[in-house]
Amino acid sequence: MQRPLEDFLRALRASEVRISPAEAIDAYRAVAEVGFSDRELFRDALCVTLAKTAEEIDRFETCFDTFWARDELTDGAAAEAAVGDGSSPLADMLLTGDAAGLAQAMEGAAALARAGDIQLRAQRNLIVRRMLDVMGLRDLEARIGALRDGKETADRAAAERLAGLRADLFAQAGQYVERQARLHAGETARRLRESILAQQALTSVEAEDFRAMETLVRRMARRLASRYTRRRRQAKVGRLDVRKTVARAMAHGGVPFDVVWKSRAIHKPKIAVICDVSRSVAAAAQFLLLFLYSLNEAVERLDAFAFSDRAICVNDLLDDETVDDAITLILRRIGLRPTNYGAALEDFDGLMGQKLDRRTTVIVLGDGRSNFSDPRLDLMRRISGRARAVIWLNPEPETYWGQGDSRMDAYRRFCTVAKTCNTLRQLERIIDDVLRTYLPKT
Repeated sequence: MQRPLEDFLRALRASEVRISPAEAIDAYRAVAEVGFSDRELFRDALCVTLAKTAEEIDRFETCFDTFWARDELTDGAAAEAAVGDGSSPLADMLLTGDAAGLAQAMEGAAALARAGDIQLRAQRNLIVRRMLDVMGLRDLEARIGALRDGKETADRAAAERLAGLRADLFAQAGQYVERQARLHAGETARRLRESILAQQALTSVEAEDFRAMETLVRRMARRLASRYTRRRRQAKVGRLDVRKTVARAMAHGGVPFDVVWKSRAIHKPKIAVICDVSRSVAAAAQFLLLFLYSLNEAVERLDAFAFSDRAICVNDLLDDETVDDAITLILRRIGLRPTNYGAALEDFDGLMGQKLDRRTTVIVLGDGRSNFSDPRLDLMRRISGRARAVIWLNPEPETYWGQGDSRMDAYRRFCTVAKTCNTLRQLERIIDDVLRTYLPKT
């Protein structure tokens, strides 16, 4: 039973059920205690051991029903033995209706054909053919051909019966591989889709992809927060403070009972975000706000401002509402208007200017197009002088900067970093760089 359990755990991980090595060991121990003859008891033992949340329980149930689709659970070792048993050729099992033998042979053939490694549904037919070849398809087809060449009516009738059973066998093998595809290839397809979405321009995301994009944003942010928290823990590991250790040892005759380690204060970053929510960049602003608000563990404080012609603080909306509802209200309150960067910077300076310090990073998301109004470069200079860093994320390519009503060529002089950012992959990389600057250099 070890190999089927290993495959099941792999299928669970592909279904986003987190399983640690210790939990995998517990699962093997649970199965050793309850056995697998009682399907419900077997299911419950694994579920209690492996699923930790209501969401994971739902995923476990779906994965269990798909993986253990047969009515009886067979031992993988027995299945392998059945494939290699020359005394039970495929044709004889089909003609005698040996369902158990066929099921065992198919499971063993699937293991040898590596059906569980399927990554794309396009591989389905190839894997089906490999499985049936392992089961003895060529010998079966040779026997059908010989019977068809026979002179007796009974031989030709047997050939047609075997041909029908062969078709049924193909269908059963196809169903088996389809289950494997649902368990494994679905996850591969999801990752492929997410990889494509991560490279897609935020300003051109289709409505049907919004939910998938939001899921991807949250996953990226969680991964980044976990990575940053781990870095902070590693950076907190100090070095021996020899001077203080020796000084304290003097009270114990020079014996260093009290070892003192050098410590370094590591502060979480404070971030102030200014998002342009005018028509041209509203979609990109939506994903940036969602990304930053998913970084709860890594950020000490986040002050968020949205603007078109004027800027407003939107902390209250993001604190009191779900992120999805908050973004809808922000767009309804201030979004989709003509842009005035000078007026927005004036509002931001009045609301946030005195709070800026050397621990605060200011992130601006916008195209820098101010409809030929005063860009208020004096305010950008003041903000840059007070903040730790100013990061400007522009969804337009650099070749557009300074063209027409764009003032990015002027604004960028007061930015620590000014980069094109129009995909989630670019956003993740830039925010990672920002968080890294708050770690002490080793």
